[in-house]
Amino acid sequence: MASRVHVSVLPLLLLLLLAAALPAGALRFDLRAGHTKCISDEIKVGAMAVGKYHIVAPEDQQELPDSHRISLRVTSPYGNSLHFAENVHSGNFAFTASEAGDYLACFWAPDHRPPTTVAFEFDWRTGVSARDWNAVAKKGQVETMELELRKLEDTIKSIHDEMFYLREREEEMQELNRRTNSRMAWLGFLSLAICLSVAGLQLWHLKNFFERKKLL
Repeated sequence: MASRVHVSVLPLLLLLLLAAALPAGALRFDLRAGHTKCISDEIKVGAMAVGKYHIVAPEDQQELPDSHRISLRVTSPYGNSLHFAENVHSGNFAFTASEAGDYLACFWAPDHRPPTTVAFEFDWRTGVSARDWNAVAKKGQVETMELELRKLEDTIKSIHDEMFYLREREEEMQELNRRTNSRMAWLGFLSLAICLSVAGLQLWHLKNFFERKKLL
């Protein structure tokens, strides 16, 4: 049984390692004036997150029009503001997560007449991918092979921490299911008791009614 578990987990680990090794690129979005677009990412406690964003100039123009500006607010799962920028062409942010859950980055463009569409690129990285490996290599004069090994070590550590985090979340969900099932069971017994009480009251009322009418 244990060998089956290890065999089933091995492809998942290989897939996670491959995904972490692939370079991540910025995502491009189109945002209409006066509208909002939100992007969320689940981040665990202690993980580092960095983000960069900039407006893409229209194809027929080399300079950005004055109407092409965006605002951004990044909030934690409990609604704490981590970054705010208003009417800018570009920007960046960085933070270390102090709360576990979904972090939200909301972009919006100011209302403009006639309506315009603003294209922007957003690169949001967390965990191992958020680390500046070029700076690490320059600071420590690390060779290419050693740098790749450090990347792999940090990736494996990140996957290990992620598996423990998922296990904790699974235990929390199981505990929540147990509490929910217990409450539903008590609710079912309470509903049954109420139904039996109402039925008994109805029978008692009908009996008294028939006795008064001398039908019994």
